[in-house]
Amino acid sequence: MLLEAKNISVCYGAVKAIEDVSFNVDACEIVAMIGPNGAGKSTALKAVFGMVDLKSGDIYFDGENINNLRPDEHVPKGISHVPEGRRLFPSMTVMENLEMGAFLQKGNNTGAEIEKILTLFPSLKERRRQKAGVLSTGEQQMLAMGRALMQKPRLLLADEPSLGLSPSYVDIIFEKLIEINKSGTSILLVEQNARMALEVAHRGYVFEIGRIFMEDTGRNLLKSEEVKRAFLGGI
Repeated sequence: MLLEAKNISVCYGAVKAIEDVSFNVDACEIVAMIGPNGAGKSTALKAVFGMVDLKSGDIYFDGENINNLRPDEHVPKGISHVPEGRRLFPSMTVMENLEMGAFLQKGNNTGAEIEKILTLFPSLKERRRQKAGVLSTGEQQMLAMGRALMQKPRLLLADEPSLGLSPSYVDIIFEKLIEINKSGTSILLVEQNARMALEVAHRGYVFEIGRIFMEDTGRNLLKSEEVKRAFLGGI
């Protein structure tokens, strides 16, 4: 088990965002979190990365308790985050954004890592000297993923990677997630596109308001009548 969240709760003021939620990610696994807006999926992801404080519960990464770590302290341990909305540096070039992803990296392997990212995302190579703000939304999502991969993470946290993308780019992004996973990186994926998420995931958790009410393999969740009615258009 690479990541384990045990009975975690998070509050925003007096409002409970998630309560007594548990989930885990094994090595070399893709795990999807699906559910309606406001159900707590992104909050759970932010809790893993230290972006919100836990009210209760514990989170372990590779057996080590990481409850009190800041986001920048998670990165050297092998956890990277692709935020919802991409959060790029729009006035900086593709190359500069990738270099920022290696800001905490020790050593002089930045060039080699950039070449790996540009091989994974060939369209970025063609636009490497363009500013991030002029890229299409699909290319920006690729860049956000590439920036997160610059630290060679063992676990990639991806928050709504298909949000706002055209269907063709949605397909590309999910293909790349599979490719990233096959290279040895575990992925915890929060995604509104439930069908696509479950098709690529080894396992999935289904959230309702503040809690998890179903867990199974991606394949079994795709077959679930309850999941079909709620998230897959009833088909």
